[in-house]
Amino acid sequence: MTPGLGRRIGFTLGALLVYRLGLLIPLPGIDHSVWEQLFRSQAGGVLGAFNVLSGGAIQRLSILALNVFPYLSAAVLIQLMTTVGPQFGRLKKEGRQGRTVTDQYTWYLTVLLAVFQSYGIAIGLEGAGRIVSDPGWMFRISTTITLTGGTMFLMWLCDLIRARGVGHGLSLILCLGIVVEVPAGIAGVLELFRQGVFSQRAIVLMGLIAVCLTALIALVERARRRLPVTFPNHQAGRPAVEAELSLKLNSAGALIPTWLASLSLSLLYFVVSIVPGLEERSGFLVDQFAHRGPLFLAFYALLIFVFALFYTAFVLSPDDTARALEKHGGRLEGVEPGEATAATLDRSFSRITLIGAAYLVPGVSGPGNPGSLYGRTILFWRRIASYRGLHGPGPRR
Repeated sequence: MTPGLGRRIGFTLGALLVYRLGLLIPLPGIDHSVWEQLFRSQAGGVLGAFNVLSGGAIQRLSILALNVFPYLSAAVLIQLMTTVGPQFGRLKKEGRQGRTVTDQYTWYLTVLLAVFQSYGIAIGLEGAGRIVSDPGWMFRISTTITLTGGTMFLMWLCDLIRARGVGHGLSLILCLGIVVEVPAGIAGVLELFRQGVFSQRAIVLMGLIAVCLTALIALVERARRRLPVTFPNHQAGRPAVEAELSLKLNSAGALIPTWLASLSLSLLYFVVSIVPGLEERSGFLVDQFAHRGPLFLAFYALLIFVFALFYTAFVLSPDDTARALEKHGGRLEGVEPGEATAATLDRSFSRITLIGAAYLVPGVSGPGNPGSLYGRTILFWRRIASYRGLHGPGPRR
């Protein structure tokens, strides 16, 4: 056994226990019985999906209700800037020093987003009926400070797990939030079976589907397209060095395409709601978006597919890869360096991108929502198999 591994595992389990205990601390100034009724009426939509990811923090309206979502949004924005912005792109090429600066920008943007989201939640709670016992500026300020502090505490906890524990803290917290909600979902299915809603055959079929989905997702997330590459050996008389260029099937990941798709739909819904008369003329569209109807899921799936294609095109550049291979003397097997290599890589990138984008669509956009057993299986194994922060080392203080 590796020296110190037991201590690291114990520290990680202790940190995750602290996180779970924090989820049980309620937000002050809230009538939680009223909030529970409101949550149950909205649990089948987006609110229920976020509750799954947060480990039940939204249902309890805990001080950790924002969870790590502000950091995820900040990390996505910063990574997009490193892809399309020249200044941030230079930081990406500066190695460890550039990553340190990028992590600092991500941290500052996390604080800013957490403050805005916390204040928005406070305003929303005040306008939702009798949830807030004493509305006013004191409630808004205290809620903003409490929720922002909860997010900052989780970022600090993730940093501690990364430094002193085992694994990536952010991945573990997201996985734990999903895993602890799975037993409740299974218990709900068994209760429906007891009531006669589901037959025994249906229960067995759902179990088989869950197992097959788990195997399929793990397989796809680990799938690689390997292109043989040869490099010259500078030692006289030695054969060329053989290597391979490994291309991940799902290069875009699940987070950025779904985040961009959700943002686009939110902006569309916002525009429809503020333009005078447009909401009345678009009643069917508004109803579909509000209740995650078939039209909403169709738009969501299409946007996920499109954004996965575009983001992968930014990340995987066949011309840059071909130039890098030529610079180091490498060449694809049976392909001439230069434009021929770039064309071959472009064909390979296009094929795996189409497969990866098509794979994302059913897992994230349906069937139903991420609160289902299907969605939880998807989310859990994606975090386990492929999450690497956002291809970075994790938040820094």
